[in-house]
Amino acid sequence: MGKTHERIDGRLRAFIEAQPLFFTATAPLDGDGTVNLSPKGLTGSFAVIDELTVAYLDFAGSTAETVAHLRENGRITLMWCAFQGPPNIVRVHGRGEPVFRDDPRWEGLLAHFPDIDVTRHGLRAIVLVTAELIRDSCGYGVPFMAYDEDRDLHGKRFAREDDASLSAYFAKKDHIASSIDGLPGLPLPLPPLPQPAQ
Repeated sequence: MGKTHERIDGRLRAFIEAQPLFFTATAPLDGDGTVNLSPKGLTGSFAVIDELTVAYLDFAGSTAETVAHLRENGRITLMWCAFQGPPNIVRVHGRGEPVFRDDPRWEGLLAHFPDIDVTRHGLRAIVLVTAELIRDSCGYGVPFMAYDEDRDLHGKRFAREDDASLSAYFAKKDHIASSIDGLPGLPLPLPPLPQPAQ
């Protein structure tokens, strides 16, 4: 039986933080618009900020659908599945916003991700999500699958980019500055990554 939770803490938080993969779902307000579902991974790129707030790092990719949808309406659902151990599915329904590199909250939020080298992945934004509904369900239909390790391809691909070349790469893509449905996406050119304090 599904259960509603008041907050992300205890065993629920431990379960979420232990999963190597989660999914994000967003959609535009237009009923004919394109629903987006994205897998997210990379060890260290997700953080529980407090009992009702989570965040994840939004890295370089070929589209910016999630960012565009959040800029338009803020609706987002995150989902985790137990592929090992006892069956479980957790969904966090809430309001999200992309925090861009020039936002005054950037450095404070980035401090929640100490175990990942953000310069290697073309970090575009930090997606901040405030939970409005937290539910779990049985997960009986989710298969057992083994996690081996993160792929290193993303880091290898984007480690060679600087701010200028990353902005040029994004400018060549059809659905970075605007979504598939024409919503405003990632602001370009990217503001430079703040330099760490000496």
